[in-house]
Amino acid sequence: MELACLDLEGVLIPEIWIAFAEETGIEELKATTRDIPDYDQLMQQRLRILDQHGLTLPQIQDTISRLSPLDGAVEFVDWLRERFQLIILSDTFYEFAQPLMRQLGFPTLLCHRLEVDASGRIVGYTLRQRDPKRQSVRALQLLNYRVIAAGDSYNDTTMLTQAEAGILFHAPDNVIREFPQFPAVHSYADLKKAFLAASNRELSL
Repeated sequence: MELACLDLEGVLIPEIWIAFAEETGIEELKATTRDIPDYDQLMQQRLRILDQHGLTLPQIQDTISRLSPLDGAVEFVDWLRERFQLIILSDTFYEFAQPLMRQLGFPTLLCHRLEVDASGRIVGYTLRQRDPKRQSVRALQLLNYRVIAAGDSYNDTTMLTQAEAGILFHAPDNVIREFPQFPAVHSYADLKKAFLAASNRELSL
């Protein structure tokens, strides 16, 4: 049996923090795991900026309510689910993802939770576990699944390494340069071909 594991932001949906940064005009919030490999460092930076500016979860959710999946993402998810079992492995938060997951047809999502006080201020976050994407792939392999994974950022590379096949999608040049062992594609058409090439079954477009 084969499973497809995908990152979410930058692969199927826009980067939520970048969208919020553009609405608020706060350039520092544009940093993502494409820029800062240490996820805890990145989140502490984000929480500090939110606190400095008095920004709350409902304000971020308002931005998210106006976002849509990337062009072609819904069709790609439908295509993938016809050929593979699909799990989304993301470092986003359930408090962010619901509207966009609805638009994607609610594939299974494993991610994290935010800690929010009564005023809507984000005071912390709870990781599902350390190195969650790699650990998820490893757990699926222990269930005798063969995993093909795709992602775009530093925080996806342990998942791609653990999987039987890893693919970089829409990755920036710095990530592609540092991880040349993974094929890098930039369109859903080419991502489909990469999944077919990585599969040990006879599958067609």
